[in-house]
Amino acid sequence: MFRGYLSMRAVALGRGPLVAAGFLCVLILATLVPRPAGARTIGYEEALGRLSDRSFRVKAAAIEAIATGGDERARSLLEGLLKGEVFYRKSDRRILYARKSQTGYRIRDASNGADLGEVGKREIKKVGLNNRLRRQLRGALAGMALNDPDPRVRRAAVREMMGDGKAAVRLRARLPLEQDEGVRADLGLAIALDDLHAATANTRLAAIATLGASLEPEVHNRLAAMAEADPDPAVTAAARAALFGIELRRTLNAWAETLFFGLSLGSVLVLAAIGLAITFGVMGVINMAHGELVMLGAYTTYLVQQAMPDAIGYSLLVAVPAAFVVSGLFGVAIERLVIRFLYGRPLETLLATFGISLMLQQLVRTTISAQNVAVENPAWMSGSLRINPALALTYNRLYIFLFAILVFLGLLLILKRTTLGLQVRAVSQNRAMARAMGIRSARVDMLTFGLGAGTAGVAGVALSQLTNVGPNMGQAYIIDSFMVVVFGGVGNLWGTFIGGLTLGIANKFMEPWAGAVLAKILVLIFIILFIQRRPRGLFPQRGRAVE
Repeated sequence: MFRGYLSMRAVALGRGPLVAAGFLCVLILATLVPRPAGARTIGYEEALGRLSDRSFRVKAAAIEAIATGGDERARSLLEGLLKGEVFYRKSDRRILYARKSQTGYRIRDASNGADLGEVGKREIKKVGLNNRLRRQLRGALAGMALNDPDPRVRRAAVREMMGDGKAAVRLRARLPLEQDEGVRADLGLAIALDDLHAATANTRLAAIATLGASLEPEVHNRLAAMAEADPDPAVTAAARAALFGIELRRTLNAWAETLFFGLSLGSVLVLAAIGLAITFGVMGVINMAHGELVMLGAYTTYLVQQAMPDAIGYSLLVAVPAAFVVSGLFGVAIERLVIRFLYGRPLETLLATFGISLMLQQLVRTTISAQNVAVENPAWMSGSLRINPALALTYNRLYIFLFAILVFLGLLLILKRTTLGLQVRAVSQNRAMARAMGIRSARVDMLTFGLGAGTAGVAGVALSQLTNVGPNMGQAYIIDSFMVVVFGGVGNLWGTFIGGLTLGIANKFMEPWAGAVLAKILVLIFIILFIQRRPRGLFPQRGRAVE
């Protein structure tokens, strides 16, 4: 037995040098065999040159090197690749940025940004991508955005990567480094979404507790799926409870959004009706051309933008006084040439102003265009204010609501704090007594009609940011304007303001279950019934001559 052990030991010792020699040979061969092209670290310029290679593997390695290299030119290059703006020159395979021109392509060097002039389309070729490379580019751009100094950019990147299981590792690594609370909250949500797929039930329950306060659509969809398919009953119950709370908050936010749209519609009705309330209340004129005065204000906005093509952001500020002047002058002309001969004859004023409305429509068709014209929204009125993932308020409607309040307050100051306002109130309450006190009622009528017409023009500026501008746009608001004036109280600005907002909110809350047409019919029926009980509206006019 002892001899056997010695013999085995001798064999082992004999093989030891052979094993060591073999291992040494393997190490030598490993150092001699070249590594793959993308295995070693390469610089930005070298990686840039490899983008013209035919192999998608080589391109993938080059994109990875560019994304992780830290060069300040990397983001613009990767974005250009994703947009299809990166080409290479066939003669020397130099990487270029290229955009179409009238004669071919305008190119510039991707390395230093130098302008290289124009070339024909046969001289360059686009850097080809496949779906895998596009996914790599999106992931690389999102990863670079996670390190951006602007918290808004980092937050947008986290939301872009939310729900992507492959990006969860990167998001987890970013969480300890993040200092901004908003970005940290979004990172927590993204990580919790990934934890919904965890193997342990406790981890999934903790993720549900984190996600229960979120209104993100992805969170709602994931919890809805988990409430139906998770094998653990406790997890299913927690998911359903969280889903119930989310749906309740989403319903409340939907109501808030409907209220905002109702206020927006009400502000439009107020702007369209407030000028009519002045002329109808003071002068007793049924002005069927009021909608066309709104149209003139909208077309004035269009013409101002055509005159200021390089300053769209400021053109709207110029259009407000211009529209007031244009519509106001048209209103003064209508009053002096037609209305002044028809006071006390409401049927004749209705027919006369209806004819004037047709004339103004034809005037616009002849001088400008019979088709709708495009009025641009300034940059500061574009986009929306994001309150939370379930509620966003569009800037154009928000600004128009504030604008309606400013117009209302301005008219209120004119009527309460100026000599013209005092005379207007005197004439509206008792025309005969005002004349006896020396007030020139004809002049007051002219200025009042001009003020109401100018206000209609200002309303047209606001409407041009919400709807199409065309010759018939005023017809859509004339009936609604009369309804607001009658409902609020003829000649009462507060009545017009409150009546317009009330009808707008009521209309929007009825639309989801009744439809747009039936909702408007129901509002009309309500006004008919209301006027039967209160013929003078919400805020009746006072004065000895009211009857």
